[in-house]
Amino acid sequence: MHGTENPSAWLQRWTHLIPPQSRVLDVACGAGRHIRWLASHGHTVLGVDRHAEAVALARAHGEVVCADIENGPWPFAGQTFGCVVVTHYLWRPLWPHIVQAVAPGGLLIYETFAAGNETVGKPSRPDFLLQPGELLQATRGLRTVAYEDGFESHPERFVQRIVAVRAEDSASPLRFPLSAN
Repeated sequence: MHGTENPSAWLQRWTHLIPPQSRVLDVACGAGRHIRWLASHGHTVLGVDRHAEAVALARAHGEVVCADIENGPWPFAGQTFGCVVVTHYLWRPLWPHIVQAVAPGGLLIYETFAAGNETVGKPSRPDFLLQPGELLQATRGLRTVAYEDGFESHPERFVQRIVAVRAEDSASPLRFPLSAN
């Protein structure tokens, strides 16, 4: 079941940028692999997924809402988080909600499949594959810290990934370490 494997290497690489003891939202959390990882790093994690059996597993590690965010209302209207995490999930109409959910000083960590993936496996429908630069466009208004768009060989897949931060205010420069060391 999705969500029982190890946390995303992209999330692991950038977890150190999440403000300490943040409230974190994991969108399409599955069985909670990222909830488990983030909770172990001192964050309070809220997940959302539409699959009841996945939600039941994820609840062992944090609060989880069972909701169909593609066909129902966004359950977090007006709420912001120190970090919003999205991996292996793409529903473009939610992008404004996801970006707005990033609190000032907060972080967006997003990773999903990109065009080209149809040549190596699933997903293969264009609806579920980002076009070149599309993730950069969707996160305008946030400051990009890291971005990748390319091919990974283990397992074979085409991906786009971004880490972006929302400024606390327009006058203060953003200060954050690019590595955990």
